Amino acid sequence: MKQRIIFFVAGTFVLTGIALSHYINPNWIWLSVFVGVNLLQSSFTKFCPLEKILDAVGTKN
Repeated sequence: MKQRIIFFVAGTFVLTGIALSHYINPNWIWLSVFVGVNLLQSSFTKFCPLEKILDAVGTKN
């Protein structure tokens, strides 16, 4: 369950960043870049900040 939430939030943030950069201001693309870099680093380090937040609020696996 936790992994599905992480994928949902990451995908939502990426699509939101792309939409905002297209319609509002090109600098919003950095939101998508941040999410992409965070996903990349989490694949190497096994550390995901959202996973720690979900653990703190008591989300089940």
